[in-house]
Order: sequence, then C-alpha cells, then structure tokens
Amino acid sequence: MRETIKMEKGKKVFIFDDNEELLELCTIILEDIGCKIKTSVTSNNIEQQVKEFSPDMIFMDNWLPDISGIEATKILKANKDLQNIPVIYFSANNNISALAKEAGADDFLAKPFDVAAFEKIVKKYAGAEIG
Repeated sequence: MRETIKMEKGKKVFIFDDNEELLELCTIILEDIGCKIKTSVTSNNIEQQVKEFSPDMIFMDNWLPDISGIEATKILKANKDLQNIPVIYFSANNNISALAKEAGADDFLAKPFDVAAFEKIVKKYAGAEIG
C-alpha cells in the first residue's frame, strides 16, 4: 500500500521541462498532494520567472530550449536572492548525477521516475507530512 503524502499548505513547486505531457503528469501528482504548481517549457528569463512565483523548490530538466538546465541552474545558484531554493536536476541522461553536480543542483531525479520517488524528493525539499 502506498503511503499518503500531504504537503504543508501552499508549498510551491516550479518545473522547467520542455515535455508538456510530463509537465501535465507532474502537475496532477503534485496537485494531488496539495502543492501549487507552475511549469515552464523554456528557461528564458529564468531569474524573473522564479522570482515571480517564489517556489519552495524547482525541478530542472537538462534539455531545455534557449538556456540549458545546467546554465539555468548556475544562474539561479549565482543569484543571492534565489540561491537557497532547492533545485532538483530532472533528466533521462545516463550521467545525471554528474550533470547535477556540474550545474550545482541540490539533488537529482532520473527520468523515467517512479511516482513514489518523485513524491519523496518533493517531501524532502519542500516539506510534507506522510500519513
């Protein structure tokens, strides 16, 4: 039986990924556990996008149009106002751990992912209760 995870009220998760079907799936999963979600298929104006939503955590794909996930993560981590937001590198690359380290991400989650693993990493970085 799957554990039930409920987020602390109003936790916000921002997902950057160019796969719209994956964004829809992640949105459904996260809304089901009580998160507020924002998604973007582009990393253009990454700092402005993140400042406007003020998320508790970010999932960052490696392959994004415009600025790569590595560069986008480096930009966020270099900004003193945004650097403390956990960034989870989110990719199907075989060397995801090395890419996450190069980007300066806080953690990583390989795609395709198990829903329980996805929820667990959200709980770890955005805060949730497991019931």
